[in-house]
Amino acid sequence: MILDFEPGDKVISTNNKYWGIGQVQTIINEKITVNFENVGKKVINSNNIKLEKLNK
Repeated sequence: MILDFEPGDKVISTNNKYWGIGQVQTIINEKITVNFENVGKKVINSNNIKLEKLNK
């Protein structure tokens, strides 16, 4: 699976919009660590939770 994210990208979780805007911290295989404004740091499995990149 090829992910279109890199550290520093701003994202939202399409299933959990109340988490707020997040910033990608690290990407290791399908695991993405994101620091969200409302819930803090989350390690996300990109096979289970979809992220949407915000336009810069």
